[in-house]
Amino acid sequence: MFPAQENRSPTPPSHKFSRREFLETAARLGIVLGSAGIALSCPPWFKHLVGAAAAASTPLDKLLKDAPLARYWISANSEGVRCLSCHAEDDGVEGTHYAHEKRFVKCLLCARECLIEEGARGQCRSRMNVSGKLRSLVYGRPVSIHVDPIEKKPFFHFRPASAAFSLATTGCPLSCKFCQNWEISQASPEDYDTRFIPPEKIVNATTDHRAPIIAFTYNEPTVFTEYLTDIARIARKQNIASVLISCGFMNEKPLEEMCDVLDAIKIDLKGFSEDFYRRVSSAELKPVLRSIKQVHKSGVHLEIVNLVVPTLNDSKKMLTDLVKWVMGELGADVPVHFTRFHPDYQMLNLPPTPVATLEQAYEIAKANGIHYPFVGNVPGHPGNNTQCPACDKVVIARTGFFVTDQHIKSGRCEYCDEPIAGVWD
Repeated sequence: MFPAQENRSPTPPSHKFSRREFLETAARLGIVLGSAGIALSCPPWFKHLVGAAAAASTPLDKLLKDAPLARYWISANSEGVRCLSCHAEDDGVEGTHYAHEKRFVKCLLCARECLIEEGARGQCRSRMNVSGKLRSLVYGRPVSIHVDPIEKKPFFHFRPASAAFSLATTGCPLSCKFCQNWEISQASPEDYDTRFIPPEKIVNATTDHRAPIIAFTYNEPTVFTEYLTDIARIARKQNIASVLISCGFMNEKPLEEMCDVLDAIKIDLKGFSEDFYRRVSSAELKPVLRSIKQVHKSGVHLEIVNLVVPTLNDSKKMLTDLVKWVMGELGADVPVHFTRFHPDYQMLNLPPTPVATLEQAYEIAKANGIHYPFVGNVPGHPGNNTQCPACDKVVIARTGFFVTDQHIKSGRCEYCDEPIAGVWD
């Protein structure tokens, strides 16, 4: 049974948003009410990035001029790295997330571990072997900038009702057939008209828009990990939080580096079988599960999203297996979002997910002990709300991406004083 959208019993003082507060929040987030458009007042040097950069080319030589050496690497004496097989022991060996032999570079940023020959790129199209050195073609080259509600990511238990200054480059190591952002995730950096924007300007723009959060999102931000971590370090010094929206396909060392500078990570657990990952995303499940466990162990706030696709990952068994894995490895307090699929990219043949299927996933999660399951991409559904796991009252009510009512004080339910897991300040 789903909770009612309103609490029926006597309530403590409410934190409902007034109409004026609602409009002020919408204005701050740049949302044009009554439409799906986004209005954002950006500095002149990236006004062309509002929404997305123009789909015009940036010459490769221009990208290479600003392309730094990949900054993260595995040390030369680590197991499996063969740098010293083609260098003298007293040579300086550059880089840390790749091992190279002759003119080949083995990128170790993600679990794909591409072996890249001279002049070529990895699967993500973002990292290029230039004269035997791996360089990032997307550092400082965002192609999309928005100011979004944090709930859009979705983060439901991380600083609710906050604005998130959101950015993306091109590129992704996965090839999901249902990708909603395929125009940038499956593109090369030279496919867009971009300008070099250093990390400090991103942080300054975030401050100018009164956003307390920077979100790395839309494509797979792991491909611009050097840019991401540089931005996040500067942001932290200015008390701006940084969050990552990810497919979770990165290797352990890069993820460790990101966890050191990030405040929250949302990982898409796209399905719960290797076959699904191979057929639909050209990837593997095992590295994603490893990443989820690593984030949880790090103490960084974690939320999980499962996009429920009709006929592909919506069986009761697969949903139950996913929920039981979360309970066994992470516990009851990690929010799990079951979101509605809409036809896109190469999967236009399937219908949107029936709401009843999402409700079944929600009920499976509740029955197996998950405290904070959610129904996503169905605005106004009671499964959008946060219930207290002790008294079952609605402690956060949501309409679309807006928080309309809150009953959490100092991280606790105002009705029964039960702790509510999340980051509230």
